[in-house]
Amino acid sequence: MSVYLGIDVGTSGTKTLAINEKGKILGQALATYPSYHPKPLWSEQDPDDWWQATVKTVRAVVKQAKLKPASVKAIGLSGQMHGSVFLDKKGSVVRRALLWNDQRTAAECEEIERRAGGRKALIGMVANPALTGFTAPKILWLRNHEPKNFAKVTKVLLPKDDVRRRLTGEFATEVSDASGMLLLDVAKRIWSKPLLEKLELDPSLLATCYESEQVTGQLTPEVAKLLGLSTDCVVVGGAGDCAAGAVGNGIVRKGVLSTSIGTSGVVFVHSDSPQVDPEGRLHTFCHAVHGKWHMMGVTLAAGGSLQWFRNALCQADAIIAKRHKIEVYDMLTDEAKLTPPGAEGLFFLPYLAGERTPHADPLARGAFVGLTLKHTRGHMVRAILEGVTYSLRDCLAIIEEQGVAVKQIRASGGGAKSAFWRQLQADVLAKTVVSMAADEGPGYGVALLAAVGAGEFKNVVEACDATVKTTRETKTNGKVKSKYDAGFPIYRKLYRSLREDFRSIASVG
Repeated sequence: MSVYLGIDVGTSGTKTLAINEKGKILGQALATYPSYHPKPLWSEQDPDDWWQATVKTVRAVVKQAKLKPASVKAIGLSGQMHGSVFLDKKGSVVRRALLWNDQRTAAECEEIERRAGGRKALIGMVANPALTGFTAPKILWLRNHEPKNFAKVTKVLLPKDDVRRRLTGEFATEVSDASGMLLLDVAKRIWSKPLLEKLELDPSLLATCYESEQVTGQLTPEVAKLLGLSTDCVVVGGAGDCAAGAVGNGIVRKGVLSTSIGTSGVVFVHSDSPQVDPEGRLHTFCHAVHGKWHMMGVTLAAGGSLQWFRNALCQADAIIAKRHKIEVYDMLTDEAKLTPPGAEGLFFLPYLAGERTPHADPLARGAFVGLTLKHTRGHMVRAILEGVTYSLRDCLAIIEEQGVAVKQIRASGGGAKSAFWRQLQADVLAKTVVSMAADEGPGYGVALLAAVGAGEFKNVVEACDATVKTTRETKTNGKVKSKYDAGFPIYRKLYRSLREDFRSIASVG
């Protein structure tokens, strides 16, 4: 039996799973770690925590599935995108990594667009505008604000690629994750020398870039012994978590779109060519499918909005839920079910961490609008779920404006596990929503990439056809859809109405 591991270095924790050659999951494990927020809108993690979690989960899966070292042929890596791991010449971490949801780099984004010759010129070079979450602004922030640390830096890696370095000793990345650094010529799938020159960044800071299924190295003897694996085990390029999740859901052909509701919200569609939104509202990145691309809208606080509500206002309920061995989220959703579609005029803007698509506004703020004495906690929960789903519709609307036909939506993440939220997506997005037989996220997608890299399948499409299965369909309720069709323009208008107020709030906050 041949076994393939998928390791996903997420924001809340690292998850490792093992599959056999037929795609059956043999075992999985999760290890969590903290994030740090030293200032408002700053978000950091310690790369050493990712490594410790990787070791812990791989060893747990090896033990759980009773894997023999020689049976594990390849490892695929996924992880949170855009994060910056700064390494010195000895390979030591210079400072904590700045994460994808860190919003400190607004001035550096302006600097990048100015140096590039304007927003349009920048999009022409790397297919995307400068956004605070991307890696390039983080590098410039370090240069501008921590020059002593910047002087020590000899390599900048993405989160999953720092784990790769520790596994193999190789400095490598791959095209899907590299696309989110804002330093890759996405159309040509190579580093952008013109932009690096304009930003005065040495190309040697960057890792060698591969396609997602290509082999990037093998386990070192020390690591193989530590993990209970063999030095014959190879590590493939892998993918950023969004592209990896798309592979795991079979989003490898035209016409199929995925929605993923985790901490963030992602709307992801396959493209055979590099289609670029001239306004830069969508991301155009390389796909984990060799020679293909994808368009993607990302909202920063999707499931994170409901998580905030639970943590901030429902601690007593969480204690009760734990005592009765039920999920507090289920309790909150049950309350939302008792309220009518539209939450009787209550709207929620899910901009708790600023926003990326479609506004690219780090100063945007979350807001309830329309509260009255009649509204209950159930109304507030429903408004949160509706607001998050409206934010996905914002992304879908731009994709369809680009002429991309969407025939089917495949739902994944926490939003797919809730029948109520699946129906909400079908009604708000006005599309049939299909669930996956196994929703194991990015780890499953990169395990498939590992299988391709080891020769188990000819290519990624063949791997998905053989292993990825869909299950239930959730169809649109026409009457409810009309209610959301009326509410969506109001939701969109609220941001425009409050935009300048958000700036005023930020100036005194």
